[in-house]
Amino acid sequence: MDTLELLAHPVRLRIVHAMRGGRTLTTSQLCARMPDVSNATMYRHVGLLADGGVLEVEGEQRVRGAVERRYRLRQERAVIDADMVASLSLEDHRRGFAAAMAALLAEFNAYLDRDHADPVADSVGYRQHALWLSQDELAEMISELRSAIVPRMQNGPAPDRAQYLLNPILFPIEEGNV
Repeated sequence: MDTLELLAHPVRLRIVHAMRGGRTLTTSQLCARMPDVSNATMYRHVGLLADGGVLEVEGEQRVRGAVERRYRLRQERAVIDADMVASLSLEDHRRGFAAAMAALLAEFNAYLDRDHADPVADSVGYRQHALWLSQDELAEMISELRSAIVPRMQNGPAPDRAQYLLNPILFPIEEGNV
């Protein structure tokens, strides 16, 4: 299974998000984090990610007679690079977008299902803005967003940090030069 196939599934995408920041988690911990995903489904998808080289075993321990593995994300394998994006068909883009939206919806529902969810206090946002941009303005805006986001992607878990899911989505809604 190639990287696109591995990452173009909502559950596997959520697992990758959960593992970011240098975390090591067991499948049981992932199940606790995503109670909407059955244990069997979680174990199957963790296995696929491990077999595909996206997750690696950090360590093992015996728990009630079974071996429990701690996994770590191999960040370099959890990326769809520019060359791969350029080779995608329109149907591949459709599948990838659908997986991203399904993962986003599942994560948002899991957030709202928490006992103490507070969208205002947590600065939750889901606004949409329609912008008129030339190709140069678009490139400049993308560069500015990357400059703001990429350095923060290196942050790891800390007592004063919560993990946020940021989903910049950008596509034209009209043909140019209308």
